[in-house]
Amino acid sequence: MDVHEVLLPGVGLRYEFDNSEGDRIGVIAKRAGDFEVVLYAAEDPDAAQPLFHLNAEEAEALAQILGAPRIAERFADLTHEVPGLDAGQVAVAVGSPYADHPLGDARVRTRTGASIVAIVREEEVLPSPGPADVLHPADVLVVIGTADGITQVEHIFAKG
Repeated sequence: MDVHEVLLPGVGLRYEFDNSEGDRIGVIAKRAGDFEVVLYAAEDPDAAQPLFHLNAEEAEALAQILGAPRIAERFADLTHEVPGLDAGQVAVAVGSPYADHPLGDARVRTRTGASIVAIVREEEVLPSPGPADVLHPADVLVVIGTADGITQVEHIFAKG
């Protein structure tokens, strides 16, 4: 799918794409952090009908709702394309020595060769977590690595 990005000086960015039904959808990302979602009329591509407005918090919630399944799909696709690469989900056990500690304390990549590419916390997805991100009991870690590496990650975050 082609997404066209247009700079709107003083306003922000507009992203446009055609959906499968032939409608032209626009998302205007304003500099202030809010978003407008619009539908362009087929007979006049310059006329946009506002569909809805999202403040920054609402936009983040929608992005997480739409993004969580897509993150998993992308990693699943990647593991099919690269022999020996797997994706897994590892829960941070209640009582894990790394619960309520920064991710970096576990030194996962150094110890296992696997990478934690997202943290799923209830309904929230934290993509590309950094070493300072604090883990909570019951977080689910999205892990990319070898099957053995993922198993080692499971042992790291098991109950101590």
